[in-house]
Formats: sequence, structure tokens, C-alpha cells
Amino acid sequence: MFDFDATLPLMALQFLVLTLVLNAVFYKPLTKALDDRANYIRNTELGAKERLAKAKLMAEQYEQKLGESRRQSQTIVATAQADAQKIAAQQVAEAQKEAQMSREKAAKEIEYQKQEAMRSLEQEVDTLSRQILEKLLGPALVK
Repeated sequence: MFDFDATLPLMALQFLVLTLVLNAVFYKPLTKALDDRANYIRNTELGAKERLAKAKLMAEQYEQKLGESRRQSQTIVATAQADAQKIAAQQVAEAQKEAQMSREKAAKEIEYQKQEAMRSLEQEVDTLSRQILEKLLGPALVK
């Protein structure tokens, strides 16, 4: 079937030369390009993972700062409300004291006017009773 003459070694030699040429010209640049591409993809993926981790860390820090800011603002609001309630309570207490003082002053004034009116009425009653006695008994007997 096969003829083993000088063509077989020549064909084997051609095959080896073709393999070496294809390896040098085609396969090595192709494998180098594939390796470079794989390295680029790997490096890009690592960079993306690092950026993603950094972004998550920054988001967590942002959330923590936001939560802390909210707590601080709630504390400030609560403090301001408490201060406002204290001020309002003080002003109400002062107003009540002033109202009480005004009532007491008005009560004293009314009591004073009542006493003055009673003195005035007593004098008038004395005067009227003398006049009545003088008219009834006469002016000489009244003194």
C-alpha cells in the first residue's frame, strides 16, 4: 500500500518545517494575544472588584454618617423642643404670677375702696342721725 521511498522522509521533514513555521508565525502570536487578552480581562476584573469594594465601603460610611447626622439632628430638635417648652412654661408661670399679683392688687384696691366707702357712709350716717335727732328732739337736746 505505501511506498517507502525517499518521499516519506521528505514529507515528514516538510511536516516538521511547516509545524515550526506555523508555530512561529501563527500559534505563538495567537497564544500571546489570547494570554494578553486573558491578563487584561483578569486585571480589569480585579480593578472592577476593587472599585466595587471601595464603593461599597464608601456607601457604608455614607450611611453611617447619614445615620449619625440624623441622630444628631433629632437630638438637636428634641433639645430645642425641650428648651422651648421650658421657656413657654417659664413665661406661663410669670404670666400667672403677674395675673395673681394683679388680682391681689385689685382685691386690695377694692378692699381699700370698700373701707373708704364704709368710713364715708359712717360719717354720713352719723351726720344723718344727728340731723334726724335734731329734728325730732330739737337742736338743744342732741349734744
